[in-house]
Amino acid sequence: MNQKEGIICQNELYGKLAVRNQNQNCIMATVVEGSGKGSKMLIQEQKPVWTYGNGLDSLVGELSHISESGLVSVGKQEIFCEKIGTEKTLVICGAGHVSIPIIEFGRKTGFHVIVIEDRIRFADHARKAGADQVICDNFADGMSRIPGSPDTYFVIVTRGHSFDTDCLRMALRKQNAYIGMMGSRKRVGIVLDMLEQEGFSRNLLNQVHAPIGLSIGAETPEEIAVSIIAELIQVKNQIRKISNYEKEMMRYLTGEVMEKVPKVLATIISRHGSAPREIGTKMLVLENGDIVGTIGGGCAESRIIVAARRMLRCTEDMQQRVEVDMSGEEAADAGMVCGGKIEVLLERIT
Repeated sequence: MNQKEGIICQNELYGKLAVRNQNQNCIMATVVEGSGKGSKMLIQEQKPVWTYGNGLDSLVGELSHISESGLVSVGKQEIFCEKIGTEKTLVICGAGHVSIPIIEFGRKTGFHVIVIEDRIRFADHARKAGADQVICDNFADGMSRIPGSPDTYFVIVTRGHSFDTDCLRMALRKQNAYIGMMGSRKRVGIVLDMLEQEGFSRNLLNQVHAPIGLSIGAETPEEIAVSIIAELIQVKNQIRKISNYEKEMMRYLTGEVMEKVPKVLATIISRHGSAPREIGTKMLVLENGDIVGTIGGGCAESRIIVAARRMLRCTEDMQQRVEVDMSGEEAADAGMVCGGKIEVLLERIT
């Protein structure tokens, strides 16, 4: 792959990725060793929707069924396969006192936050707290505007059980990763019993996290919000090794921002021991010195940044693999206390 071809390749790829159907299974495959090294393929619903090179043409069926991101050996080829998830969406029903810190913590932990609230004044509070979208409407109509997805998290914290019931009834009919509802056990029980009488199965209702949040003895709105966000993170991280391209990073990869600035995309493709971040974690290193994202910080990240900048300055290679060992005496002297190893794929982007 020459540099010009690689540049065209990457621009087309991330443009395709940005406009894909968010609710469909999506896999990115990259040959990192062996014949066809550098070849890439974007597979959606078991069909190739974008390809570069010819190293993966015969493997679509086999690669379509991977369940998690990681390295796969096929013959003499080594292929990094990413199972690509969608943006995590947090839908908060209600914008009362507890909702405000949930909005703030949700944004800080990487969720796209949507708030539904029927009172204008409280909807304004949600906007000021930083919600990405606020739907000021009755709860039933507001919920009808939420499509749901395997990466949608519903948090029901309205001011009354009748509103809770409206929201829960509609959330149960949508694809979701999580549904949680705040309230006393008595109030929760009333709502669940009512929905069971309407025909919802008890098995489905038992999957609702209610009362919501981890049991940490929370009392204040901020403490309650922490317990709720902690439970969301716990559920989210039970499904590991699913790669995500953050919204800000995609703006650079598609050329929306700094299109002409050369850059290197660093992706963790394997990890061993107690390395701090998961397979698929990404960081973008720009020629002008900017860094977008993180692969864990510390000395390990610094080494990758140095390698990426060297790649931008000194080599025509479009792809490199770099291993960082965070165990042993050398690592301990450098302050790498995690004790694991990561292998990072560096890819030139522009």
